[in-house]
Amino acid sequence: MKKSEIRRQYIFNKYAIISPKRDSRPRDVKTQVVLDKNPNCPFCLKNIDKTNIKQRFILENNDHIFTLGNVFPAITLNNSKAYGQQEVIIETLKHGEILADLPEKQIKSLLKTYINRSLEISKNKKIKYILCFKNQGVKAGASLAHAHSQVFATDFLPPEIVEEKNIIKKYQKTHKNCPYCDILKKEIKSSRKIAADKLFGAFTPYASQYHYEAWILPFRHVDNISLLTEAEIDSLAKILKNILLKLKNLNLSYNFFIHNDKTNNHQHFYIKIQPRDSTWAGVELGSGLVINSVPPEDAAKYYRQK
Repeated sequence: MKKSEIRRQYIFNKYAIISPKRDSRPRDVKTQVVLDKNPNCPFCLKNIDKTNIKQRFILENNDHIFTLGNVFPAITLNNSKAYGQQEVIIETLKHGEILADLPEKQIKSLLKTYINRSLEISKNKKIKYILCFKNQGVKAGASLAHAHSQVFATDFLPPEIVEEKNIIKKYQKTHKNCPYCDILKKEIKSSRKIAADKLFGAFTPYASQYHYEAWILPFRHVDNISLLTEAEIDSLAKILKNILLKLKNLNLSYNFFIHNDKTNNHQHFYIKIQPRDSTWAGVELGSGLVINSVPPEDAAKYYRQK
């Protein structure tokens, strides 16, 4: 691919300009990806208020994963004007290690922690939406170096989730099938395939909004992460670790996220990983058109390399 190409996202009315030549632009600005290590890190076990630990998992390698109430929440259960719950999941006791460094079994345990916290928070019938997400690196919005994820749960649905639900409902009515099921079947046969086994597939989306963006979906149409089988969690952990190792090699900040719309039983579970190598500037902010200088086909080829 030599010339730029405007591409539309699968189901949303959003566009990306895939522009391979743009990556050769001169640059004189560098952004720190890994945060400086803090000897007084609030996420190291010795500095944590033990009464704030909600759940703890002791792993086979004597490492721990534990969940804390967010000390600086934007939403709380005692505020009717901004109602919800926020938690922090500490992924390891080891300060300085990132998620990509952790054993595959530990990543699997982290996924199970997302499941456990989602199920626990779902007991509150006021909660309509749960978001599990991770910010890795400065450009992704991480403020602390110690490896951690977050859980954000609210009593209302964000507009994009409502829009997605409505689009999917319309697609299902017309095509008698889930759009994400159709997307996955198509993409694992394309040059954008990253990896696949019998349970999960991963690919770089056709109109990628971010350099090296990757999506991971189960072949089984399953509503949310809490319904995954043990074998599916194994598969997901393996694919996720391999993708994160590739991003580590590129020294890229990234976000990934998992949605759970409690009002919708027809979702298709997915993890979307969005690296934050580029900064949205005038074109993106002014027009809504995203310029991506790494074609998803090239990104997928990089991910497939041994």
